Amino acid sequence: MAEQQTGAASAVEAKDGIAVIRNSANCREWNNIQYALGMSSRNVGSRQLSMNVATIPPGGVAHAHIHVDFEVMLYILQGHVRHEYGEGLTTTVENEAGDFIFIEPGVPHEVFNMSDTEEVVAVVARSSADEWDKIISYDKNARKKEGS
Repeated sequence: MAEQQTGAASAVEAKDGIAVIRNSANCREWNNIQYALGMSSRNVGSRQLSMNVATIPPGGVAHAHIHVDFEVMLYILQGHVRHEYGEGLTTTVENEAGDFIFIEPGVPHEVFNMSDTEEVVAVVARSSADEWDKIISYDKNARKKEGS
């Protein structure tokens, strides 16, 4: 899991129970998704949630993974995305700008930017204060191999 983050705490303006991050640009990458500096336990001291903005480059794929014990909600700001999800990633749903998406804990999923020219940009909220913990890779072919 590659993560780059510099100056996270210094980018936060906090006073009397309100914290602000202004106009964060993409500053880190995980699983082919670029992230702007968001809010988490690490920089604002949150205890139960985190939030940031994710960008999937044109033609990009966020490889199959599972969120263990936390929920995710997304709001698509820009672009057209497809999720393949469930056991073996056999179910699909497509979403575009203006759509909300909820992913329950433990649901395997892989995310595809459907455009070769436009990025997908989404607001991502997690019911985990640490943005990077409890995410595991998912091998969509493992089940097929076991049953063979």
